[in-house]
Amino acid sequence: MPEITKTERNRKLVLEGFAEFARGNIDILRTLLAEDFVEHSPGNPSGRDAFIDFIAHAPVAGAQLELKRAIADEQYVVMHYLMTPQGEERGTAVVDIWRLEDGLIVEHWDVVQPVPEPAEIPNGMF
Repeated sequence: MPEITKTERNRKLVLEGFAEFARGNIDILRTLLAEDFVEHSPGNPSGRDAFIDFIAHAPVAGAQLELKRAIADEQYVVMHYLMTPQGEERGTAVVDIWRLEDGLIVEHWDVVQPVPEPAEIPNGMF
């Protein structure tokens, strides 16, 4: 049986963690993030514990998350998904970029864009 590559292992780790988080398990982040995790999004704190405390109260924590695609390359996993917080109709398009080392997420970047009216995106957001 062929050995799993680093890319495949990291992709699986992040996607399984995303699925668990999407089911409401915020504590899964404690097993995925390095203690000295670095966050690059404006207003979001770095450090595993500070980041988890922040995310637990952010709109993403209670939102419906619908993964559209994932791309992995060695130490990076990129996810493109629709985040629809409770009470919102169209939601938000999100791209997360996760960098991993030794089986843990050590860095994160994101791009977040509200989904506009359908007439404004004739080819769709996803």
